[in-house]
Amino acid sequence: MENRKHFVVDTNVLLEDPECLHRLRNGVENDVYIPYHVLLELNKFRKDPRLGHIVTKVVNTLSESNGQFTIMNTSNISEAFSGHVDNYILDEIEKSDIIDPILVTNDKILKLQASTKGIRNEDYRESLPFRSDAEFYTGFVDSREDVLPNCFMWDEGKPVFFGPDGEKVIHYQHKIWNVTPRNIFQNLVMELMTNPGIDVVSVQSEAGYGKSFLALACALHLVLEKKSHQKIFMVKPMIEIGQKLGYLPGRVEEKMEPYTKYVTDLLMKLHDMRPANRLFTNAEAYPPQFDMKKFELLPMAYIRGMNIENAVVILDETQNMSRSEVRALLSRMGEGVKCFCLGDTRQIDNPYLNQENNGLNWIVKKFKGHELYAHLVLKGDKSRGPITDLVIKSGL
Repeated sequence: MENRKHFVVDTNVLLEDPECLHRLRNGVENDVYIPYHVLLELNKFRKDPRLGHIVTKVVNTLSESNGQFTIMNTSNISEAFSGHVDNYILDEIEKSDIIDPILVTNDKILKLQASTKGIRNEDYRESLPFRSDAEFYTGFVDSREDVLPNCFMWDEGKPVFFGPDGEKVIHYQHKIWNVTPRNIFQNLVMELMTNPGIDVVSVQSEAGYGKSFLALACALHLVLEKKSHQKIFMVKPMIEIGQKLGYLPGRVEEKMEPYTKYVTDLLMKLHDMRPANRLFTNAEAYPPQFDMKKFELLPMAYIRGMNIENAVVILDETQNMSRSEVRALLSRMGEGVKCFCLGDTRQIDNPYLNQENNGLNWIVKKFKGHELYAHLVLKGDKSRGPITDLVIKSGL
């Protein structure tokens, strides 16, 4: 076939989308190759609580392929594996007999390395939702012709909300759990998070604009005051701990404490603003002891297999979750769940993700326009304090 392409797939692409092998093959039009050292890296990730279930999907796809994909010939290639496979992969490609191979990877460093060796390379196109929807779709539209469910539009300097109950001007200011919004965008976030007709709200902003604080305040309002939900779950990807989390001493809460102290501090601040005694078994202890019937802080890996109902679920740092992880988490949500997805697509710590290819961006791209979903880019003149303001305004 004249236009037949020969794709060599990197590990990060397989982990992002286990179906990439079929998509790249495009029926029978293209050939797809798997470097041997990619298999070794996948084997390393099998016991990783965040990646193990994805690796299983990849392995099942390969096992059921009936020879549709080729494991590259490893003759004259070292099988030693130190955990850094980039050089091995490029070595395999250079020593292969593949005609005009195209390396498919989302790793920018590997792309640069491949280019220096004259190896064609490209991003996995299914991983790029065109551009960062989480930033470029702000939650506002320019005209009534562009209106989407649960969006806003400026009209004579006032925000008009096209919500579940129809069109209305947001001329009032919320005060939730004694929290008064610092600007109009925080007020609109509160409008979305407390609207009973909206099940999923995503919020994009740089650090310091109050995403977590507003989400926790609204969650306390819904669970302890309005009592429309029974419990708050806060879920966080543990990039720093990863696989080692299970080997640390103590309970899950104790293992997570160094990475989630800011959550405890925010809750105690809200508790000081308005007592939330039912959230704790002992609010006087430090760190405070939470009542598991009302509040639970979980690493992402622990929520897999759960069935969550009648709860407010806060997904923090959603930009550090992959598309597969976000899909797995949101599919755990049963009846009576309201979910807040928070993040900043400019602040990504997960080495396999980028500004476009991350969980928050995928949520916006796939949910935008649905009647149960709303999104807002949170911004304003003031953040958490004057130094943070200076950082943001100066572009440091």
